[in-house]
Amino acid sequence: MKDSLGKKLEQYTLKKPQEVLIVRGEIENKSDVILIFKGFSSSLMHPTAFDPDIPVLPDVFKIISIDRVASPYNPDSPRYIQQNLSLSDMEFLLSDIGL
Repeated sequence: MKDSLGKKLEQYTLKKPQEVLIVRGEIENKSDVILIFKGFSSSLMHPTAFDPDIPVLPDVFKIISIDRVASPYNPDSPRYIQQNLSLSDMEFLLSDIGL
């Protein structure tokens, strides 16, 4: 079974624990910002389910951009590695590390 994009992004942060991903997008015409760090995802704009098996980033999520930020993440002063990556840019990084 092929892993979902959300699961791949979580796995990316397990392989790159020095990075935090900030994923901006839409689901059902509602904006959302999802933070992914060390294998866990959390919505910054909507409630996040307590059960880690419930995807925070479902397959219908339309990604607008992804930022790579150095950890520890400080929302008042983020240290960006790369900003405004497209989905195809991120897919290249995922494949580069075997995801």
